[in-house]
Amino acid sequence: MSIFDPAKQKRNEMLDYPIKFKPIIKEKIWGGKKLREVLNKDSEGENLGESWEISGVPEAVSVVENGPLQGFSLNRVIVDYKDEFLGEKIYKEFGADFPLLIKFIDAKTELSVQLHPNDELARQRHNSFGKTEMWYIMQADEGAEINIGFKETISKADYIKQLEEGKITDVLNFEKVKKGDSFFINTGKVHAIGAGVLLAEIQQTSDITYRIYDWDRKDAEGNSRELHTALAIDAIDFEKKDDYRLDYDSVENQSSNIAKCRYFTTNFLPVKGKVKKDYSKTDSFVIYMCVSGTAQVEVNGNSEPIAQGQTILIPAINKSVNITSKNAELLEVFIN
Repeated sequence: MSIFDPAKQKRNEMLDYPIKFKPIIKEKIWGGKKLREVLNKDSEGENLGESWEISGVPEAVSVVENGPLQGFSLNRVIVDYKDEFLGEKIYKEFGADFPLLIKFIDAKTELSVQLHPNDELARQRHNSFGKTEMWYIMQADEGAEINIGFKETISKADYIKQLEEGKITDVLNFEKVKKGDSFFINTGKVHAIGAGVLLAEIQQTSDITYRIYDWDRKDAEGNSRELHTALAIDAIDFEKKDDYRLDYDSVENQSSNIAKCRYFTTNFLPVKGKVKKDYSKTDSFVIYMCVSGTAQVEVNGNSEPIAQGQTILIPAINKSVNITSKNAELLEVFIN
């Protein structure tokens, strides 16, 4: 015989809905207006570079903007609800640290050429996680491209020589991009989002970036941004690896895998009509990033709309989700 526990029922009700967080808008020297004009972000800034959708980064922690938990910080939700929110294995590994950082990024001009350290190096130097990430291209101007990796394997000595002579771009690999393209960026791989690209980014919770080249750019005061030449040397993967472009299927009302690693799994989910998702075997929160169209996301009778440029989190305790749309494209993200 089961015993009704009113306290547990109350706890469940607090998590019994699709949670939205207030976006944290970051102005950047390279940012533009697409976050506002295309994704409808509420900001009057001129150089809107990033919208941090769900963040546990200490200086930029997300706050719930809807439902029973409205006004709660992400950190407080995790402390209060633990594995019911994150998932049992995730809570055991990460505790109160949310393991992912979810963003939309608009590059009006090129981002710096950069890379991120792996977990071991980031822990030693910065007491931080490393930064493995992936990109999904939502929109790209004609001719837009990204840098990802080197054209050919390069020695450390040759790399330093190219850097010192201001010729580093001669050895970088550039790829043209269009809507729907997706890329995986391992730690150590040099990369840069190019001008005219709007994308969704899923990454480990980390804000550690080593900038190696910034296109000789100056800020409003005429200053160059800091480069991290020495720090980067021991973190760079100098080997050419064709491990970055992600191929995936697009099957209406089905989740098709784009990326899968120990840090996150990302699926592409085009919805037309109604889809019922069963997460009974998924010990994780689930995030939906809407990259096109609009949809309704419903958990136990509690429904929230999601539109292009918006993000919803489903707490791990919820094992059934209904999604309804005339025509939407979602990224489905969780930790496997």
